[in-house]
Amino acid sequence: MKRIPELSLYLITDRHQTLGRDLLAVLKEAIRGGVRSVQLREKDLPPKDLYPLAMAVRELTRAAGAKLFINDRVDVALAVGADGVHLGQQSLPPDVVRRLTEGRRPPDGLTGDRASPRPPINAELPLLIGVSTHNLREARRAQDLGADFITFGPLFFTPSKAPYGNPVGLEALKEVRRSISIPILGLGGIKRDLIRKVLLAGADGISVISAILSAPDPYRATKELLEEIRCQP
Repeated sequence: MKRIPELSLYLITDRHQTLGRDLLAVLKEAIRGGVRSVQLREKDLPPKDLYPLAMAVRELTRAAGAKLFINDRVDVALAVGADGVHLGQQSLPPDVVRRLTEGRRPPDGLTGDRASPRPPINAELPLLIGVSTHNLREARRAQDLGADFITFGPLFFTPSKAPYGNPVGLEALKEVRRSISIPILGLGGIKRDLIRKVLLAGADGISVISAILSAPDPYRATKELLEEIRCQP
């Protein structure tokens, strides 16, 4: 399957993993290094706090031509003019989200800040929908319900994904690749030296958190990950 360039490296946020640095500052460096898709995943923030953060991240991604996905909160995704939403297994199903959001991108200029008008948005462009999956059944269901892509894992051990169970491994990824046609992003414990194995097992890209957010130099870490991705067949 042809890889989607913007999804080759999918950065998922966790402001608790930035080594005490400001999340926006770290994201700015990651985007400068080449990240073109960011999923804002700050599940402990209430909507009133998530919204202004999402607006700030949206300005960063828009300036770089990168895509912004909001985890789970379809309302926040629509409010800030995000490019997509990323759903979990306890979220609304993808087909329901599709029906709710078709034709409902926010009007031009809607920012919540009268002094900062929003650049024009193509209101006809639908939200992209990603879904987190952890086994073959979930992956198939996500595709059947209209997801545009999935994350699959955890492939390897990582503390951030420990609550989701033991690593599923590369053989499970290969099985999913044989069973679905939408893009798959490998997730969980993926370091630079594992990228080749993940892509050869059938992933179209990788999802990372700490590999960039916890790196001493997020810009350099991003560049190195992208170099490894681009040199694979």
